[in-house]
Amino acid sequence: MSFSISLTINGEKRAIALDDPRVTLLDLLRERLHLTGAKKGCDRGQCGACTVLVDGRRINSCLTLAASLDGADITTVEGLANGDDLHPVQAAFIAHDGLQCGYCTPGQIMSAVGLIAEGHAGDDPERVRELMSGNICRCGAYKGITEAVLDAQKTLKDGKRRDAA
Repeated sequence: MSFSISLTINGEKRAIALDDPRVTLLDLLRERLHLTGAKKGCDRGQCGACTVLVDGRRINSCLTLAASLDGADITTVEGLANGDDLHPVQAAFIAHDGLQCGYCTPGQIMSAVGLIAEGHAGDDPERVRELMSGNICRCGAYKGITEAVLDAQKTLKDGKRRDAA
């Protein structure tokens, strides 16, 4: 039995026919829509490599059934940059060397974007580490990741102040 869902993915509204109600958002993104930024790491929601934003909130896409998201707004790492202009979090990851092998990086970046949007990060590195603890980096780039989150948060806050003025 096939059924359709409607999703807005990276700003583009899409009608998607699902043949199997058990397909996860991760598999839909990677296998059907060819958005391969979100990675399949553990496939159990423990590593965070598959993190995307759904209606602005961080989720593990490997644990989320696509059928449950009808009408949702989904942002993947592919939807962050504006052409050649990187999102401030992406730029901060590069500037602070917040990556090594790069496998976890899309999930780390999406988690950081969500964390900053939630307004919970503050300016405490320990708090950032705690709130990013759902994303594992096997290479151990945590120092750079934490610095990148704090820097991007400051950049985004300063940008909002300028926009409001």
